[in-house]
Amino acid sequence: MDILKFITAGSVDDGKSTLIGRLLYDSESILADQLEALHRSNRKNDDGSIDLAILTDGLKAEREQGITIDVAYKYFQTEKRKFIIADTPGHIQYTRNMVTGASNANLAIILIDARKGVIEQTIRHSFLVSLLGLPQVVVCINKMDMVDFSEEVYNNIVADYKALAEKVGLKNVTYIPVSALKGDNIVYKSVNINWYKGESLLHLLETVEIKVDDAKSHARFPVQWVLRPQTEDLHDYRGYAGRVSSGSFKVNDKVTVLPSGFSSTIEKIELLDKEPTEAFAGMSVTIHLKDEIDISRGDILVNSQYQPEVSQLIEADLCWMDTRALDSSHTYFIQHNSKVTRCRIQEILYKVNINTLEKEYNEEFKLNDIGRIVIKTAEPLAFDLYQNNKANGGAIIIDSRTNVTVGALMLRATVE
Repeated sequence: MDILKFITAGSVDDGKSTLIGRLLYDSESILADQLEALHRSNRKNDDGSIDLAILTDGLKAEREQGITIDVAYKYFQTEKRKFIIADTPGHIQYTRNMVTGASNANLAIILIDARKGVIEQTIRHSFLVSLLGLPQVVVCINKMDMVDFSEEVYNNIVADYKALAEKVGLKNVTYIPVSALKGDNIVYKSVNINWYKGESLLHLLETVEIKVDDAKSHARFPVQWVLRPQTEDLHDYRGYAGRVSSGSFKVNDKVTVLPSGFSSTIEKIELLDKEPTEAFAGMSVTIHLKDEIDISRGDILVNSQYQPEVSQLIEADLCWMDTRALDSSHTYFIQHNSKVTRCRIQEILYKVNINTLEKEYNEEFKLNDIGRIVIKTAEPLAFDLYQNNKANGGAIIIDSRTNVTVGALMLRATVE
């Protein structure tokens, strides 16, 4: 059974947590003790029904204020698929939380209040989803019960969002009119929205295609550990352990080790006590090569025919996640897969006003700022452009003074 990872995004009071609560409640994915606590809760809706949002409000401050502050992860499954939900905050001051939640998602659900339509927060969330390269977007136009389930209101919002999607570069967008509070089109088809001919949200989540990147051109295997037991039984054993980040590898494939550039051929692949002939993205395996090559943690094996970029000067999109502003005179660490090396921010090209999408040109980069920079690394990085291969095109920046992750990078181009 495969796993769909998705995020929910929307402005304050759009009903993100209620939608997830309804999804869990109506699909009968709530444990008995959670259900009992839900019924005991003092939080009720105006009509006296249970406030399902408390199913995702894990922090005390969230329950008290009725808002989402941190990313809340929820897990459930149906007969067709397993799901991991990341309920991300809508506030601009929690942009970094949304970026964190969306970084590994397959799909984004963007909520729009039917009474308000497309607003500034919708622009911001759509821009972030586009920046992070999420392949599927579902726009849930919520609170349809508050606009008398009007088809005209729905059509106007769809037209406005299509213009926004084109502006920020979103494709594969699906639109669903819903009422999270009443349950319309969440798990079951709505009888109140009979003009809508599509399926419910859960049906879409169960059937949407999850694309697995098994292309040879993206075959990437970051080495996490070099295995050399040197015991009497395994005197000549030399294996390279790690996780296939993208693409696939077969026995007898010719591979190149980067950044050194040495080449060899795959002799054997080990997966626990088995020896499969092929390893796909997401599989943690040990690879053996026919030649003895100097390979260390942080190196990456790639298909020799399809090699990534190798550079020390890289243009990247940066989301700054630290309360301390970016210091271009300071030396940071950059971690790309299992490789860690020192780096400096050589130039800030621009920042993006994520409410208006306008570029701003100044030298200060503070918490939740997003923009384009040029970064110089102490050692070469073997990377793909993020827009071509997310798995090998992302990195993080770590403050060398505190070991705190301070920035998320989307690597976009090499700089000559």
